[in-house]
Amino acid sequence: MKNYFLLCFALSVLSCNTSENKTTTISKQKIEVKQAIMPILNLEEANRLAKLPIDCIQTEYPNKLNQVIGSDEDLQSPQDLHPAFYGCFDWHSAVHGHWSLVSLLKQFPGLNNREKSMAMLLENMSEENMKIEVSYFFGKHNASWERTYGWAWLLKLAEELHSWDDPVARTLEANLQPLTDLIVGKYLEFLPKLNYPIRVGEHPNTAFGLSFAYDYAKTVGNKELKSLIELRANDFYNNDAGCPLSWEPSGFDFLSPCLEEAALMKRVLSTENYKTWINDFLPQLKRKNFSIETGKVSDRTDGKLVHLDGVNFSRAWSLNEIAKDIPEYNHLKNIANQHINYSLPSIVGDSYEGGHWLGSFAIYALNSVERD
Repeated sequence: MKNYFLLCFALSVLSCNTSENKTTTISKQKIEVKQAIMPILNLEEANRLAKLPIDCIQTEYPNKLNQVIGSDEDLQSPQDLHPAFYGCFDWHSAVHGHWSLVSLLKQFPGLNNREKSMAMLLENMSEENMKIEVSYFFGKHNASWERTYGWAWLLKLAEELHSWDDPVARTLEANLQPLTDLIVGKYLEFLPKLNYPIRVGEHPNTAFGLSFAYDYAKTVGNKELKSLIELRANDFYNNDAGCPLSWEPSGFDFLSPCLEEAALMKRVLSTENYKTWINDFLPQLKRKNFSIETGKVSDRTDGKLVHLDGVNFSRAWSLNEIAKDIPEYNHLKNIANQHINYSLPSIVGDSYEGGHWLGSFAIYALNSVERD
């Protein structure tokens, strides 16, 4: 019996040592993280991407008007209804198509077709055309039209023009101002009435709509809009924790609900408060070996399935926003690069289903990449 107990004791010790050795081995393992090539928006890439808005901002058809028909008077052509933003398949894509050209012209004075691009912008965004665009929002059924996705891109366009030091920009900004003021007013009216945020991966996503509007408010010094967005962002999201990132993306997503929210809160919280918040909201992001698979596109001729190229670009700009000025999250920049690199080669020369909008997403994602 004594020998039996000695044998059991020896086996238990051996078992403990073996378990400890395994744990030690696992803890000492170095997980290799593959470094992606940093995507760069240079003149060559800018010329490639500029073809997309140049080819679509004055292309009227095909077109998705997304309108409520109140009478026969509403049955007009896209250009009659929206003489400034009638191209690129739908209104919001036309708006950010114009933003794309402005962004590229501002960054690259040597851009091909520079004069043609400026002429197109001046023709579309004329003072008279903007009056018609403004009047559309006063239609009986149009008060909430393009809320808030189209609103957000309109303010991003206004912000880009405001920060571009060029005489053409001053003309365009002045022509756009009545519509800009209208959209700012719509945000100020709508946000106090919104009781719950919209947490989807498509157009109505509240966090995305607030982020772009917040950028505009900061850039132009609109304190009222900036303060309201800070208030509502905290109302909506400050107590959030454990966002289910593993559930993303849904089949048609072009935005990440979790990452868009995290990028918005990065804008409105102090750095220290944000570190606490993000650690509760997405604690896995802090791990150096954190990874997330890119959205996979099975058919780029399908207008919905190609949304997943968009989710790759929007994830990238959100991850770069989260990592900015917080060294503990620098590893997220590599994941952002992986996402851009997956989708960027495919968007030029591809189906109009993606080309009419994905160029803008690619440019905004590339603009978010910080050069070392």
